[in-house]
Amino acid sequence: MTKPIKLVDKVIFELQREISLGKYKVGELIPPEPILMEQYGVGRSTIREAIKTLSNAGILRVQQGAGTFVCAPAENTEPLDQRLRRANMQEVNHVRQLLEVEIVQLAVVHRRSTDLEAMDDLLQQRWQAITQEDYEACADADIRFHRAVANASHNSVLADLYQTFSNAIVTTFRQREAPHVSQFARTHDLHVQLADAIREQQAVIAINTVKAILENNF
Repeated sequence: MTKPIKLVDKVIFELQREISLGKYKVGELIPPEPILMEQYGVGRSTIREAIKTLSNAGILRVQQGAGTFVCAPAENTEPLDQRLRRANMQEVNHVRQLLEVEIVQLAVVHRRSTDLEAMDDLLQQRWQAITQEDYEACADADIRFHRAVANASHNSVLADLYQTFSNAIVTTFRQREAPHVSQFARTHDLHVQLADAIREQQAVIAINTVKAILENNF
């Protein structure tokens, strides 16, 4: 079961996402602490820890008496795929949960008939691989299903980000000591439930289901 995601991690993720989507542009001030506290529903210490972390990472710059500014990306910033390769899987799974919750919320709203067809097709492939006890085919169909959900969000930034994360997820599948299709079989009904919730535009069920899937993965 995954550990609860820390409030500071949620704030860090949301700030990074808003910067990447252009809500806060390079050189601009982000909102002051009281506004961020209200926006994210957290205390001052959580906001300050998040800002300190992002400042240490070169994403934000705190200027005493003036506020906190968004920095230009450093040219020598480590590529995300490389950063993921040296991250521990608990950290990767925390961020994956944040990503997938955001993705399914958007997929519920923006999914199209072609997205639903792709998900249904991949669920059939996933189940067939389970019945044939073909682990590699299971892993492939599973990750392609989650990528299809990401595409159904119709947010290209999130879909691209999930594509990078999914490469790290594939690595974890291959590193398991005793890989077996039972690891996929025990969550198949949840995957079907997720697709149904997206189809019926039931956001709460979709969110709870994707969390349950992730809790069963690690």
